[in-house]
Amino acid sequence: MNHYTKEDVLRLVEEEDVEFIRLQFTDMFGNLKNIAITASQLERALDNQCMFDGSAIEGFARIEESDMFLYPDYDTFTIFPWRPQAGKVARLLCDVYRTDGTPFEGDPRYILKQVVKEAADMGYVFNVGPECEFFLFDTDENGLPTVNTNEQASYFDLGPLDFGENARRDMVLTLEDMGFVIEASHHEISPSQQEIDFKYDDALSTADNIVTFKMAVKTIAKRHGMHATFMPKPKYGQNGSGMHINMSLVKDGKNIFADSTDTYGLSKEAYYFMGGILKHAKGMACITNPLVNSYKRLVPGFEAPVYIAWSAQNRSPLIRIPYAGRGESARLELRNPDSAANPYLTLALCLKAGLQGIKEQIDPPASVNCNIYELTDAQKQEMQIDAMPANLKEAVEELEKDAFLQEALGKKFCEKYIATKKAEWQEYTTQVTNWEVEAYLNKF
Repeated sequence: MNHYTKEDVLRLVEEEDVEFIRLQFTDMFGNLKNIAITASQLERALDNQCMFDGSAIEGFARIEESDMFLYPDYDTFTIFPWRPQAGKVARLLCDVYRTDGTPFEGDPRYILKQVVKEAADMGYVFNVGPECEFFLFDTDENGLPTVNTNEQASYFDLGPLDFGENARRDMVLTLEDMGFVIEASHHEISPSQQEIDFKYDDALSTADNIVTFKMAVKTIAKRHGMHATFMPKPKYGQNGSGMHINMSLVKDGKNIFADSTDTYGLSKEAYYFMGGILKHAKGMACITNPLVNSYKRLVPGFEAPVYIAWSAQNRSPLIRIPYAGRGESARLELRNPDSAANPYLTLALCLKAGLQGIKEQIDPPASVNCNIYELTDAQKQEMQIDAMPANLKEAVEELEKDAFLQEALGKKFCEKYIATKKAEWQEYTTQVTNWEVEAYLNKF
């Protein structure tokens, strides 16, 4: 992570011939928004004097209190490698503030920063490594996205089977130009599905990296005549796209999740942290799996978790302990978040729930070292294995019941979020789908 001062940013803009700067922030769902300024207005923006209308952004302020200010985070200054080299374009991620100089409590970045501060007060740094999956589809004659592809590649295939190989290579090189450390990239299990993994970092930097990653991937895909989508389950009968979250806590420079004397290499703090997440997993689903479509991915048979359990020996539970995650690499892998999740909110709730687990010493249940999908209902009941919400409606109801998570998000933010998700579910349930027409039109 870079550490810039105001003077550093002004110098870089001049030295690199940057003419256009995008002041970026996210709405409540993690979608990037921005206001663009020229270099002549940069100093004013760096002094936190750039105002915008918050009432125009989903989940932000009411009309009568709509004026908001953008406070740029100097450390997020990045030049876009894909823009012209003469008159370059750069960006700064921003925090959202009210006119009275206080942070806007509905800003997802602020919500995460509050929980990160709570961890810091306990002496912890929350490190996170995401595994970001997405699809590359063809576009139509107008350049609009489709779900079409003639590709038939699967896990780890290469060209000519892998039609996205060249685009994925350009994405990796572009991301490295932007400061990412790319650990691996490969074709995923479904045709046209991709994965690019970048190195772990502290929670705020990782959330910033995820929204930047999505922007860069979509941009480079378009240059290749393709559409990159982070929709969780774009095609029936194929695996969806997840965003597995690998988590650990560091204290005094040491990974406190590690314990070489434990069977799975985990410390008590790691087990308690896991216990906190498992306790709140149902309510968290509304954030980690935020769309109607998210729950088309979370079904048996497609490597996505459906049950609230953990294991070090298979991939069907909600939390997996990677074999490679031993010693200083000890970590928990949360497998249900998908690529549409707001990374700021997802990491905020993971950390908040995990910290509660440590504070209250919440023990997780016993590990489940078998394929849960092969267990009978009676066996799952005997082993006290509960299921995740089956749809967005159930997820919303679970969040409404979890006062702890509502407090972590902020009551006002949570009310707006829940209302929006209820409206999304209502709109979905009133649709007449192609499946219904094909199944019923001729029969009745």
